[in-house]
Amino acid sequence: MRINMPAATRRAMALTFGSVILIGGIAAYVVSKHVWAQDQLAQLEPRYARLIGLEASASALDAALIERRALVARHAYPSSQDVARAGSDAQQRARDALSKAGLEVSSTQVLPAKVVEGFDRIPVVLHVEGELPALQSALVVLPAQVPSLFMEGFNVQTIGMPKADGPQRLSIQVNLFVLRVRQ
Repeated sequence: MRINMPAATRRAMALTFGSVILIGGIAAYVVSKHVWAQDQLAQLEPRYARLIGLEASASALDAALIERRALVARHAYPSSQDVARAGSDAQQRARDALSKAGLEVSSTQVLPAKVVEGFDRIPVVLHVEGELPALQSALVVLPAQVPSLFMEGFNVQTIGMPKADGPQRLSIQVNLFVLRVRQ
């Protein structure tokens, strides 16, 4: 069954139907953009909160950075000093500390530096002789050096036959290292 409608009515209905579809499409687009924007905000919110937290703790972070720099300066040579000079200085400081403790330094050697986590690690090997009390004194003095002389290990051997009437003479190899900040 077919109803005859005037052409103007059919056009008006088609225009109304097209307008409803167009408005529906626009509404669906707007809703999808709103959902996308909400998802983006949900992803950004934790990041923004972290940034606000960092900003609020800026003074504590600055204080920690100053403390870290002081600690690095206490334990490592600055990057402005070259590796050879840092090794030579560490060698001389170790010689002086061991000599002042009463040990006789027979030889020293600065070995090639190795890169370790932002630092140049410069090994220094010393061969010394002396008695046990002098070695104990040296082991107390070495950690007080600035920049730090880190003891990696040492080897102690007796020289000659043990003496019952006096202290035993020792031959000692001391393995130290120092750190230099890399640029």
